[in-house]
Amino acid sequence: MPEDLPMRFDLTDLRLFLHVAEAGSITAGADRAALALASASARIRGMEAAAGTALLRRGRRGVVPTPAGEAVLHHARLVLQQIERMRGELGDYARGLKGHVRILGNTAAVTEFLPGPLAEWLAAHPRIDIDLEERPSHAIVEAVAAGLADLGIVADMAEGGGVEGLERIPFRIDRLVLAVPRGHPLSARRRIAFAEALGEDFVGLSPGSALQDHLARHAARAGHPLKLRVRLGGFDAVCRMVEQGVGLAVVPEMAARRCRRSMAIRAVPLSDPWALRRLSICVRSLDALPAHARRLVEHLREDSSRP
Repeated sequence: MPEDLPMRFDLTDLRLFLHVAEAGSITAGADRAALALASASARIRGMEAAAGTALLRRGRRGVVPTPAGEAVLHHARLVLQQIERMRGELGDYARGLKGHVRILGNTAAVTEFLPGPLAEWLAAHPRIDIDLEERPSHAIVEAVAAGLADLGIVADMAEGGGVEGLERIPFRIDRLVLAVPRGHPLSARRRIAFAEALGEDFVGLSPGSALQDHLARHAARAGHPLKLRVRLGGFDAVCRMVEQGVGLAVVPEMAARRCRRSMAIRAVPLSDPWALRRLSICVRSLDALPAHARRLVEHLREDSSRP
């Protein structure tokens, strides 16, 4: 970049570039940044003009940062994280500012364990917003380590995928069970291995579900791909299909307990070691989080210790 060319990146530019790089698309990045596509494209071109080099490599399948773009991305994350820290520290004084916490979680965390405590915390902190997204545990570890999320909820199976470089806080125990209709031959079993049920029809979660991808991998390893009759968006709908005899399903024990209060299903524990998962909160550094994000972590830790 020419030394006499001033840099004119503002916070909107940096947020936009971060969204574009994460989404791999200027269109999707503009949408996440709440900008019109034409405005977003103009801002990206302005950033490249100010930098004196291309920041994105454009292709038929989207965009990826160039080496210069990776440098901008690194500094954008640092700057925006510092802004979040400032907002948290000055929250009691700067009434017009709002904080933001980005959380990534696996399926069980997002659907079963987080809604209650997050609702309670958001009600008590009206000036803080939360961006909650479902991801597989290994992808969560990578995102938190790269500074793409403030915190993640991961299963212990993520060991070896970079989680050893993060701070971890115990959160919940997640047991997976086989949901079966009452009266089904397998409903009398006290425990069952996942592979034993693979000859049956299954009801699954929507494409992109972290849990469904996890189950598909274990089924493939057992040599019997899942026979999915239908995919649905939530555990209540899945268990309703199970009740009607459409197929079996693997769901968190917490979801099965809730559903069997009003549905004729049974929850048969899975004997596979991977069916018992310890969920942890993971962060790059608790001390480096914005104040409001640290308070949220403490809230989640306290909630997990309740009976």
